[in-house]
Amino acid sequence: MNITIIIGWVISFGLVLFGIFNGGQIDWFIDVASLAITVGGTIGCLIGSFPLSYLKNLPKYLKLAILPKKFNPQSYIEQIVEFAKIARTKGLISLEDSANKCTDPFLKESLMLIVDANDLDKVRSMLDDAIDFMCERHEKGRLFFEKGVSIFPAFGMLGTLVGLVNMLKGMGEDSSNLSNGMATALITTFYGSLFANVIFAPIAASLKNSHEQELLCMQIIEEGVLSIAAGSNPRLIQEKLEFMLAQTDIKKKGDSK
Repeated sequence: MNITIIIGWVISFGLVLFGIFNGGQIDWFIDVASLAITVGGTIGCLIGSFPLSYLKNLPKYLKLAILPKKFNPQSYIEQIVEFAKIARTKGLISLEDSANKCTDPFLKESLMLIVDANDLDKVRSMLDDAIDFMCERHEKGRLFFEKGVSIFPAFGMLGTLVGLVNMLKGMGEDSSNLSNGMATALITTFYGSLFANVIFAPIAASLKNSHEQELLCMQIIEEGVLSIAAGSNPRLIQEKLEFMLAQTDIKKKGDSK
């Protein structure tokens, strides 16, 4: 579970509620008209911006944001180094059994490409294409939430204008119309900022972080497999792949030994 997004939500909502109750009360911040304009308007705009086939996958994207897949770059480096040792002593064809035992589909397919003695330039091109397609899929997956981050404040401002118009039109009439218009004007801005920055932005960021971790592992697999096919020394492959990691991660690996 992505515990940081849960902690962030608890802190954000907790401090917002603390600010509300510090001299105010919760019912002052509940306004049906403001919710209809800000939340209803934004959701309607988002639904209209994406096809139904995409919207059906939203629960899956939410699940990935809260329960992201685990990717361990060091583990991939260790596997690739072991594969390099096997290939160096028994030949590339011996990696077929290792490939069939791989649980990672990309690693398995990458190994099978070099086992089948494909041209290395073609292998690199195919792996680059696979990575590019993955990036496109992930970008589309978080686009709904990134778009929500920009649309929520816009509808918050729209609600503010509606409230101001109602307030100005109500001047000189019943004072309750004036207060209702002002409440709508202010609370819609509050809702727009709250939903954009506290809910949608962390979800989009979580999906992007998960994407970057998977992308790094795929790049490690690509460079490692191509190095194996080129006949590089396992130790040299390990050092080459570790250059792709942060130095602190490499130090942690050394400290754990």
